[in-house]
Amino acid sequence: MSAWTDDELRHIGGVTEIQLAPRRSDGTLRTYMTMWVVSVEDELYVRSAGGQDRPWYRHALATGTGRIRAGGVEREVIFDAADPGVHEAIDASYHAKCDRYGPGPVSHVTGPDAHSVTIRLVHTDHAD
Repeated sequence: MSAWTDDELRHIGGVTEIQLAPRRSDGTLRTYMTMWVVSVEDELYVRSAGGQDRPWYRHALATGTGRIRAGGVEREVIFDAADPGVHEAIDASYHAKCDRYGPGPVSHVTGPDAHSVTIRLVHTDHAD
């Protein structure tokens, strides 16, 4: 694994939405889902707006791997836990980026309930 490059952070972290597809146990990709993404401290994060019962979230946790595409970048990723100390900064980043959509949508990805469904996106060394 390696860290996101400045270019990747600028391109992916600079957009509001990414396409995310968890892998199946046989290695094939599931259907891409549109997700809001934020960048905090050189890391990328997504949250399950529907909580722990969303299929994409369950699948992401089950296999731990997938693929994202956004801002002209496509990468293989590992779905990892977020450090608990970064949740307030993630909330602030979601507010800064997404408050224009109104308090309803943003409330689904901010606050204590959203903290437990936060996934850190860690890209692998290879790009396709």
